[in-house]
Amino acid sequence: MPAAEITLPVTLAVLGAGFLHALWNAMLKSAAGEPLLDTALIVAGSSVVALALLPFVAFPVRAAWPFMALSAAIHFAYYVTLAGAYRRGDLSFAYPLMRGVAPLIVTLLGVVFLGERPTATMLAGIALISLGILVIAWYAGGRHTPAAAGWALGNALIIAVYTLVDGAGARASGNAASYVCWLIFLEGMPYLAWIGATRGRPAFAYIASRWRRGIAGGAASLAAYGIALWAMTRAPVAVVAALREVSVLFAAGIGALVLKEGFGWRRMAGAAAVVAGVAALRF
Repeated sequence: MPAAEITLPVTLAVLGAGFLHALWNAMLKSAAGEPLLDTALIVAGSSVVALALLPFVAFPVRAAWPFMALSAAIHFAYYVTLAGAYRRGDLSFAYPLMRGVAPLIVTLLGVVFLGERPTATMLAGIALISLGILVIAWYAGGRHTPAAAGWALGNALIIAVYTLVDGAGARASGNAASYVCWLIFLEGMPYLAWIGATRGRPAFAYIASRWRRGIAGGAASLAAYGIALWAMTRAPVAVVAALREVSVLFAAGIGALVLKEGFGWRRMAGAAAVVAGVAALRF
């Protein structure tokens, strides 16, 4: 059983995972092409990196396969809604909205399905992080269309579901590295097959012409999720899910400094709430 609280080393690891997650999302949003194809580029890259790692990890135990199969199906919907959100809204709006709502849903579902019982301090930390993230999203510059919000909220629900599935799967497998490498390799196949069926050969030509970007983004995606799943074997899923969403601070900074999407004092207040939430989780 994982510990009832999160240690400093696990906290720092999850924060590092959050930075990697923000990095590959920024790469996706800043690409000049079609979001659906750029998502496929990252998915292909992560699948290739995972394939290269398979000889170095254990074969998953039988108990892990049902979780991986379910997660692969859920991730297909995740990639579709992710591309939809970025097609209709800016990174500094869509990303925080997706990631801010998800920990609240994870907390509620974790109590029901995983039997987790967060303490009052943990609940306060999760609430502060989510509230701060939502403030960052609300006061983002750029496009705030109902369509962007709808796709982002749909993605948040999907994030919550696959987080619970994979948190339970990683625990059942007993080996987070094995679980995440096989999962990332397998989950990419349905999405890439769908891209091929709907977009044809030009889609794969697009991916091949940008393979370096795909490998870099895919490696960041795999590492970010692998660290998060490892952390979920050592701390409550709801706490890890909330803590990794500090990635929103990194994404907002990248959006403001690199993509020129703006920040402002209200979003700074949201960032302060996120930091306070992290402190509550740790202390």
